[in-house]
Amino acid sequence: MKQIEIIISPDGSSRIESRGFAGRSCLDATRQLEEALGQRVTETKTTEFYQQTHNQTEHEERQ
Repeated sequence: MKQIEIIISPDGSSRIESRGFAGRSCLDATRQLEEALGQRVTETKTTEFYQQTHNQTEHEERQ
């Protein structure tokens, strides 16, 4: 199941966590939220980010 969670700390800082997205699809899913929240300070990618999606695998096989 795909989820996006926005965590706002008492000091006003915020972070976005996405789960269930493979590859770069998490970046597309959270882009508008990131823009609305302001400048990004840090970014940490999960292991899901490095998983290949079905489309990435097909593209690599064609090359």
